[in-house]
Amino acid sequence: MSKKFLFILAVINLSHGHLVDSLVPSSIAKTNEHFIETLITHPIISSTSFVSSNAFAAAVNLVTKVPLAVSRAIGPIRLSSRISKTNNIDVVDKLISDFNAGKDNEDAIMSIDAIIVKYGYPVERYEVITEDGYALTLFRIPGAGPAVFLMHGLLGSADDYIVAGPDSGLAYLLANQGYDVWMGNARGCKHSRRHVKLKPSNASFWDFSWHEIGIYDLPAMIDFVLRKRNVATLRYIGHSQGTTAFFVMASEKPEYNAKISGMVALSPVAFMSKVNSPIVRLLSPGTSLLHEFSRHLGVYEFLPDNAIMNALKLLICGTGPLVIILCSNIIFIIAGFDFGQLNITNLPVVFGHLPAGASIKQFAHYGQGLISEDFRKFDYGGEENIVRYGVKVAPSYDLEKVVAPVYLFYSEADWLAHPSDVEQLRKKLRNVVDTYKIPYDQFNHVDFVFAKDVKKLVYRKVLKVISTF
Repeated sequence: MSKKFLFILAVINLSHGHLVDSLVPSSIAKTNEHFIETLITHPIISSTSFVSSNAFAAAVNLVTKVPLAVSRAIGPIRLSSRISKTNNIDVVDKLISDFNAGKDNEDAIMSIDAIIVKYGYPVERYEVITEDGYALTLFRIPGAGPAVFLMHGLLGSADDYIVAGPDSGLAYLLANQGYDVWMGNARGCKHSRRHVKLKPSNASFWDFSWHEIGIYDLPAMIDFVLRKRNVATLRYIGHSQGTTAFFVMASEKPEYNAKISGMVALSPVAFMSKVNSPIVRLLSPGTSLLHEFSRHLGVYEFLPDNAIMNALKLLICGTGPLVIILCSNIIFIIAGFDFGQLNITNLPVVFGHLPAGASIKQFAHYGQGLISEDFRKFDYGGEENIVRYGVKVAPSYDLEKVVAPVYLFYSEADWLAHPSDVEQLRKKLRNVVDTYKIPYDQFNHVDFVFAKDVKKLVYRKVLKVISTF
């Protein structure tokens, strides 16, 4: 059975994700693809999908009210049986690594540094060791101007800021302005899967959430950049989890506020009580149980950049109609519907670099935030919380300690960073320079890095803001 499965995966890889498309004449396939692209971008279809998706989200919000209330009352769940000490995802990955194949689009299979060089920019690569032993990779597009540090979101990597291409990628746009561009990579993502003692196959390697990224990863990378440049401050731009980790760092290690001349928060995530994503709301009541269950199965890593994921991406996410119909809806059901800004031609590149992997504990921590309706440290349950924190309830982050200048970018249709949650964050922070609502009604969470018109709708404003810090 396993041999048959491996053979099927091999065929999938060798077909470059066009298994279905190969059964249809190319002329028909191209006509079909053009028809679908025209159809989904039609104003009526776009508007209808947007309205219906919001109705679906509203229904899920209503259905999950009781489970969320129950989950809040019960708290974290601990299973008593033996917990696996190995990351079985890493073990299984080795069984099919030989079947990994490239994609037709060159950028989809090229490394980030090779892509940067391809488009005429210099690139440097560095390794930084954190206080707790993780080896993190930093990419740099050197420039003579001020240093700008870019931090990716959950399941992302430094690749997020270049896959939009030389005309729209934020790293390129900043480099064109003369900035010294640095791109960080959090522990656990595909560029930072090393530790001085642990291996990714060890369960303890994955015992972290975005809390550790905030108190260990960001300080280590920021200090490295400042030493390398021999300067006292830098500019910081984060997306999604890249903002969460920043608020953790600035509140838990307030001395780092002085090292940030200004921070741009793209789709900031701290409070999550108004999250609209049906997937997130449906899963959040069982977050604690799912986290514990995964530990007992020996599954600590979520959506890694490995042979299994690449095989699935190649099968599902080719460059034919399957991309438009299936892959785009996977994104929309999580982040919000926005067919209008879906860059169909660039999807093979996006899916070639995403997802980049993360710890399941990172997701569990976000799920706890939706349940508690607060921005708190990881909840281990009453007894362990007392041991770790000295109190039964996991402490909230003191956002009043975040005094670095912050500029908040948000959108109306972001299912993961609701405008009401962003407003709650704004009221907690002490030095919000201003907020900016994206002038596009259907702009979703991932549009901040991958949208067709991201340069016009977001990055032109970002460049103006960053120049004032």
